[in-house]
Amino acid sequence: MSMAGLSTPINGALRRVPSWVVYLAGLIPLAWVVYLTFTGGIGVDPVKGIEHRLGKIALWFLVGGLAITPARRWLGLNLIRYRRAIGLLAFFYIALHLSAWAVLDMGMLWSQALADLVKRRYLLLGISAFILLIPLAATSNNASIRKLGRNWRRLHWLVYPAVMLGVVHYLLQMKVISTEGWLWLTAVLALLGLRLVPRSR
Repeated sequence: MSMAGLSTPINGALRRVPSWVVYLAGLIPLAWVVYLTFTGGIGVDPVKGIEHRLGKIALWFLVGGLAITPARRWLGLNLIRYRRAIGLLAFFYIALHLSAWAVLDMGMLWSQALADLVKRRYLLLGISAFILLIPLAATSNNASIRKLGRNWRRLHWLVYPAVMLGVVHYLLQMKVISTEGWLWLTAVLALLGLRLVPRSR
């Protein structure tokens, strides 16, 4: 069976799945983090464990959203209707990740947080990615799409530098970049590169 033939029944089944199911399923990783926190399974350093897990979940959603267009173009798999949900879930987990650092790690002590930013420059990359995503999250609604018109699509191109900043932030927080880290970078570069391949007639 060809890829197009395989994707047709999958797309038919997905059309019966409403977007709210994606939002609900997107909360399962958060529930798992909460469970691990209260059962002592989050690690020897709970604060760092919470931060890292929330950041990793956010990265999964960011890269997942980036994969939707290539999946439709190359595999015939149509997940476009869920892209808004996946993008908002990514923003939600990034906000939680940043909040965990500010509240749990820094204790809302802004002078200490500023010193931490100077000491660990990769934090600036993560915060920059979050800032780039704020206008995307704020305009992820039908009213903004109608109001902005073509500019809405141009605005949402900010997701590309935001994802790159997020991946580099993830890599630089490692003392030694692991194989997993290089795989994340390769996946993002591949997904971005697929967008540059000319469309066939």
